[in-house]
Amino acid sequence: MNRIDREKRVVSIMISAYCRYHHRTDRTSLCPDCKDLTIYALTRLNHCPRGISKTSCRKCDIHCYAPAYRARIREVMRCMGPRMLFINPLAAIRHLWDEI
Repeated sequence: MNRIDREKRVVSIMISAYCRYHHRTDRTSLCPDCKDLTIYALTRLNHCPRGISKTSCRKCDIHCYAPAYRARIREVMRCMGPRMLFINPLAAIRHLWDEI
């Protein structure tokens, strides 16, 4: 699994958990706003100009996200980032390792 695929998996997990936590959805569905954010994030990752050699989006000098989506994904990351150790510890540790 390459870096882009791992990022897609992590962002999907985080948005899904955020939606369950804040919008009280079940495990199998997302609210329309979170579904839109997921599709947007995955599309941006598919079209990442850095490709396989990308850094984390936070450290990147190219900002692919539109300002509104960027604010929304930051809110999700801020809320769910610390909780990822409990939701999916392996993905969280790998993501932290990639940041270093």
